[in-house]
Amino acid sequence: LDLEGQEDIKRIVDQIGTDNLLVLLGTPTPESTKLYATTVTDGDPSWAGALAGEALGLPAYHITEPEIKEQIDSATYDLEVGLADIALDSEEIARAIKEVRGG
Repeated sequence: LDLEGQEDIKRIVDQIGTDNLLVLLGTPTPESTKLYATTVTDGDPSWAGALAGEALGLPAYHITEPEIKEQIDSATYDLEVGLADIALDSEEIARAIKEVRGG
């Protein structure tokens, strides 16, 4: 999550709060997924961005997780995400993000 993205997230949370807000990721690896999810949940682990020390507690999900996938029209999902879902290690990504969510 680049520094500008962290600033954007912090600004939005400052404006509207965290109620009814979640983060939907499309990250390509388990490692990047875990890093991004940790940043929006517990704060920037590198202490470099606007979310350093900011534990927003935002729940993070990945676009390829079954509970997200089932909420999207299958034709739209296949068109927009389908190829990535096939190419990514979705099971490992799901494990990484669930670890951050505490599950």
